[in-house]
Amino acid sequence: MDLTGPRAELARLIAERREDYAGLSRLIGRNAAYIQQFIKRGVPRRLAEEDRRKLARYFGVDESLLGGPVRPPAPSEELIAIPRFDIRASAGPGAFADGETPTAHLGFDPRFLKQLCSASPSDLSIIRVRGDSMFPTLADGDDIMVDRSSAGTRISDGIYVLRQDETLMVKRIAVHPTSRRLTISSDNSSYPAWRDCEPDSIEVIGRVVWAGRKIS
Repeated sequence: MDLTGPRAELARLIAERREDYAGLSRLIGRNAAYIQQFIKRGVPRRLAEEDRRKLARYFGVDESLLGGPVRPPAPSEELIAIPRFDIRASAGPGAFADGETPTAHLGFDPRFLKQLCSASPSDLSIIRVRGDSMFPTLADGDDIMVDRSSAGTRISDGIYVLRQDETLMVKRIAVHPTSRRLTISSDNSSYPAWRDCEPDSIEVIGRVVWAGRKIS
């Protein structure tokens, strides 16, 4: 018989995974010929709900592929608005201080933000990169999300926004495993690194956890 719908999908999964009919039949507690009869002869006409559920779970697919009901997508959670400030790191004086007024907000799915970091949304801000000191990781004009809770004693290896003499900079920080002193460098080798720095000698604004750019 021509295979369509759930039979065709199950046959495809079996072929791709190199499974056998008898083994799958025993998996769902049926006689050894059950799956083969379902696919080749169309008996039974449809899989029982419990059989379908077990097979879908085993193959890691949605039950609807095997004849189950099509479930409507779960309603998305409300987007979280992250403020974007008209501040440029590596661009001269920049305040990046509490009370500053954002110029825009970008909406992010809360689940995506949780994948980026454990910070509260109130600790996240977006600013823009200027210059090529972090190229190719970050380019001039990139937007970066800064986790301002990742500062002070929580510093670990990564990319951070720093402030020195009222200037914001984006730099890579490497922490020595024993002395805990810092190496501050640029991904662009044309720029010199600062080595063996005391953690208290720099002001860390926050860690860069995301970057976005316009594709031209």
